[in-house]
Amino acid sequence: MRLLLVRHGQTPSNVDHLLDTAVPGPGLTALGETQAAALPEALADEDIEALYASNLTRTRLTAAPLAAARGLEVIVRDGIRELSAGELEMRPGHSPEGERYLRTVFAWAAGDTALRVPGGESGQEALARYDAVVAEAAASGARTVAMISHGAAIRVWVAARAANVDVPFARARPLRNTGVVVLEGCPADGWKALAWEGATVEPAGAAGPTGEPLDTAGQK
Repeated sequence: MRLLLVRHGQTPSNVDHLLDTAVPGPGLTALGETQAAALPEALADEDIEALYASNLTRTRLTAAPLAAARGLEVIVRDGIRELSAGELEMRPGHSPEGERYLRTVFAWAAGDTALRVPGGESGQEALARYDAVVAEAAASGARTVAMISHGAAIRVWVAARAANVDVPFARARPLRNTGVVVLEGCPADGWKALAWEGATVEPAGAAGPTGEPLDTAGQK
């Protein structure tokens, strides 16, 4: 299966760099609506057969133009929502609390899944719910699936599950709004990342497609 993981369009909390992970969450800014409207053209070369979104408002709004353009139903699943910030909810991404959130969730991708965000979920819980939705999509028989999800959730799941993406790579490369990570594989055999925001992904541990590490603030 070809799996397209797409971050939602811009929200007011993105503008303010806040850890905003609770359901239902905010809608899109005017720019976010423009980004969502541009998705059908951006993904014009992808033969998408199934379209998923999380249960947060921003992902469903982002998915709507693509669904309309392709005549697809948006399949809403809680499992691909953002990684819960728990007691750190609405804290600035650049604050010590924001850094604690990132350290915790990327530790999950490195294998320390017993860790828990204060007042939130553990890595085992978070990865299991994301895995379940990916497995559902794979079992559907769809050859290409798009999932509108969230910045931290996408980066952590890809670092945990793609054989050629490690934690330093994913942590150093925040996704812009409506940025896309393309993977290929299946739950049984594993996953390989093909592209990260349009750039070819090198094997884990290589320099990667984008050169110098970027800002690592949370990007719900």
